[in-house]
Amino acid sequence: MKSLVCTTPGLLEYKETKEPDLKPGYAIIRIKRIGICGTDLHAYEGTQPYFNYPRILGHELSGDLIALSLSNGFVKGEAVTLIPYFYCGKCIACRSGRPNCCVSIQVCGVHQDGGMVEYLQVPEYSLVHGEGLGYDELAMAEPFAIGAHGISRAAVTPGEFVLVVGAGPIGLGAMEFARIAGGRVIAMDMNQRRMRFCREVLKIEHVIDAASSGIIDQLKEITHGDMPLVVIDATGNKKAISNGIDWLAHTGRYILIGLQREDICFSHPEFHKRETTLMGSRNATRKDFELVIAAIQRGRINPASYISHRVSFEEAGKEFNRWLDPSSEAIKPMVVMEHN
Repeated sequence: MKSLVCTTPGLLEYKETKEPDLKPGYAIIRIKRIGICGTDLHAYEGTQPYFNYPRILGHELSGDLIALSLSNGFVKGEAVTLIPYFYCGKCIACRSGRPNCCVSIQVCGVHQDGGMVEYLQVPEYSLVHGEGLGYDELAMAEPFAIGAHGISRAAVTPGEFVLVVGAGPIGLGAMEFARIAGGRVIAMDMNQRRMRFCREVLKIEHVIDAASSGIIDQLKEITHGDMPLVVIDATGNKKAISNGIDWLAHTGRYILIGLQREDICFSHPEFHKRETTLMGSRNATRKDFELVIAAIQRGRINPASYISHRVSFEEAGKEFNRWLDPSSEAIKPMVVMEHN
């Protein structure tokens, strides 16, 4: 089968690899869609933590289930997506119902080879029913679930101001689920295309240009002097993460969804005087995936509006440099796999 391999940073190569043979406890998916996210692009440019090369990228996936060991309620031929965080089931995180941060986690397309292939073998426990959704919608479930998980971690309640810093797909998903939770969303970014998307597509009332002056004054005006009770970082940018503490209300919660490679630091007095709650938000759980699928079914979110670029699998290897360029205005590139 044909696979797209990131052999070293900056180099993607198509290679012929062996089709998987079904193992006990596993299933095989014929891949139909591959969403491209920041993790894939950062891995390509060599700035992604937890990464070794060569690696087959791709974890935002959908396709047809063509083989499985046990039925577990699934049937051959049905459209599925998967939870791409493979876990041990034995560690303290798994035992406490949080396999999304398993001590020995293996993320598909990060720690082990992912879905930029014609056929992918995955643990059966990772399968998620398609519930009648299309391939595009199912491939979008994972990034939405990460945003939903961040909002769950933040425990957003109705009426709270929620500042989401970073309007990439993860940040946009966080905005969607903050609003579903009743939060009053403030979006911040410096990419004009993404800020327009927040205003025009998501109908976010308050959008702040991160490159503008007087951000604290703008936030005070929006929140009637209180500042946001929840700040979500979805940038993975060291400077933005460090600045975020200044944008948070006293007694507020600061949730880091974005990830970068270096140490982070805050002013301890600024952190302490707010009695700040600081949390990481890693990956997502099955509950988050189910919440996303239900929201799509009910029309509360529209995955199609996010897809900014659509390319064939055969052309995808040429496009990563373009998608990394802000002028491409990429929000969610989608790779379409056609099988002979």
